[in-house]
Amino acid sequence: MRALVQRVSEAQVSVGGAVIGEVGAGLLILVCAMQDDGPEAADKLAAKISKMRIFRDDEGRMNRSLLDVGGGALVVSQFTLAADTSRGNRPGFSAAAPPELGEQLYNHFVRAMAAQGVPVATGRFGADMAVTLVNDGPVTIWMDT
Repeated sequence: MRALVQRVSEAQVSVGGAVIGEVGAGLLILVCAMQDDGPEAADKLAAKISKMRIFRDDEGRMNRSLLDVGGGALVVSQFTLAADTSRGNRPGFSAAAPPELGEQLYNHFVRAMAAQGVPVATGRFGADMAVTLVNDGPVTIWMDT
């Protein structure tokens, strides 16, 4: 699985002008299931993200995890993270998992984050979403299992 993790002071996702998920201080996680991924990839990614030390400690150093700071996660499906831009001007997305599997793994990832003890809000798989965020830092990290 691939994820783009952004430390945020706040983030929200809307569909059709209605807010369907939001989080205060924590993470916005854009996530994409790839062709050969299974539930174990989602579990591994959730465990890594929830424990990744990217929040400031009392000395201002990135030394605390999402769990340490009690932050939430807004998880949004993002199949375009599978983009292959190696040829031409139009990205290819054939490396992404097919939609049915992608949705299953997205939902598994959401449950895995919650099982880590993280309050989770979500977007809507396959919907045309508008994501608004205030990137804190900015801190943005690309991850690939």
